[in-house]
Amino acid sequence: MHSPGKIIFSEIDKVFNLQIQNKWNVRNTGFTERSENLDKIRHWILNNRQKIRDAVYKDFKKPFPETDLTEIFNTLAEIRTTKANLRKWMKPQKAAPTPSMLTTHGYVIYEPKGTVLIISPWNYPFLLAVEPLISAIAAGNTVIIKPSEISRNTSAVIKEMVDELFPPNEVCVFEGGKEIATYLLQKPFDHIFFTGSTTVGKIVLKAAAEHFTSVTLELGGKSPVIVDSSADLKDAAQKLVWGKFLNAGQTCQGPDYLLIDKRIKSELIELLKNFINKSYGKNPNEIKHSHDFARIINFNHIGRLIDYLEEAKKYGAKVEIGGEYDRETNYFSPTVLSGSFTGTKLMEEEIFGPILPVMTFENIDEAIEIIKRQPPPLAVYIFSNKNKTIETVKENTVSGSVVINDLVLQFSHYNLPFGGIKESGLGTAHGFYGFEAFSNRRTVLKHHKFSPIKLFYPPYNNGKQKLINLLIKFFR
Repeated sequence: MHSPGKIIFSEIDKVFNLQIQNKWNVRNTGFTERSENLDKIRHWILNNRQKIRDAVYKDFKKPFPETDLTEIFNTLAEIRTTKANLRKWMKPQKAAPTPSMLTTHGYVIYEPKGTVLIISPWNYPFLLAVEPLISAIAAGNTVIIKPSEISRNTSAVIKEMVDELFPPNEVCVFEGGKEIATYLLQKPFDHIFFTGSTTVGKIVLKAAAEHFTSVTLELGGKSPVIVDSSADLKDAAQKLVWGKFLNAGQTCQGPDYLLIDKRIKSELIELLKNFINKSYGKNPNEIKHSHDFARIINFNHIGRLIDYLEEAKKYGAKVEIGGEYDRETNYFSPTVLSGSFTGTKLMEEEIFGPILPVMTFENIDEAIEIIKRQPPPLAVYIFSNKNKTIETVKENTVSGSVVINDLVLQFSHYNLPFGGIKESGLGTAHGFYGFEAFSNRRTVLKHHKFSPIKLFYPPYNNGKQKLINLLIKFFR
């Protein structure tokens, strides 16, 4: 009798081979077919909006309005942007000739990479599986999706959607745990799109190297927020409460720690407290029972956050706001700590939860030095009305994006590339950049038989050497 694992592996083999055989048919589809496939996804989402909301809520009690904004709206916006521009993206892009290539005609065509794998995370389980699927379909690929087993209710909905809309030789979903992902990574895919932790990203990158498979890695890191004395503190505090505690802090590009001018610390923390109370409840009990605040995804992750909190307290951190938790319900309150945090997990690991460590600086160079001690993050956030400060931070830090006077909005701007650098990611996505990620940029150069380049063909003689000398003199 076969084990369930072996049966699933056999099904993966079958589907992978079917997609490899079919990828040339999908490759040759035009704008109309690809656009229709995107419309099928759009209609399914609109017709099953409540089913998506319910699934995400079952996974970690995410409020319906947050699901609407972060899972459903963003996915529909990606479809809209892609459909509106896809015809243009699919056209050959003309390359202007250089002076030495004046007699040639060159252009770039965007061709599908082939059969691709999408491995998606649990924190925005619908959005981060379906958004790359949209880009992959737009680029003309066959697709296998491995959604997270942690957010199993949403993964089941994703599978239901794909099974209804596509034959398995075009798009297929495989649910399951680490063993399924490991088996899929042994396949010679033409591209892998992974969203998740830096640790697992390294595993994906090593597996891809075995087959020279290209990758897009959307990872995370410790994205800092700088608030200087020139900032509108009320505006900064309101945006910090939203951006940090959205999805209970389980956001890859969310603010990880806060660096504030020493002179404004007390005022800003008081404002943070006020906006937490306005957003979630006037006291700890109201906040705990708020329907507007999500829960931590599972027992392991809330245990990790509790360990971070208790360790920081032992190192002298002060709990300015919150600090309450309930293991049984995976509840962790919006929490603000102040201190140095040197040597604690809060400054060594991505927090990925509703804990905001606050540190102070006396001049902007101190804040920049703290940021430089960490690997490059997905984002650097700056609240300031001083252009000199903004430029100093931009010029002296490295990150996937820089956002000024706001938080996390860059993810929803589909005409900007979204991605990290080094430990926070490889490659970019969204809009055209997502289409490009799943495409091979192929160079086409056309010439005719009357080529002036023939003047430089061997055998070489004094006359040809003079021509070469003139050419070098012209371009020096």
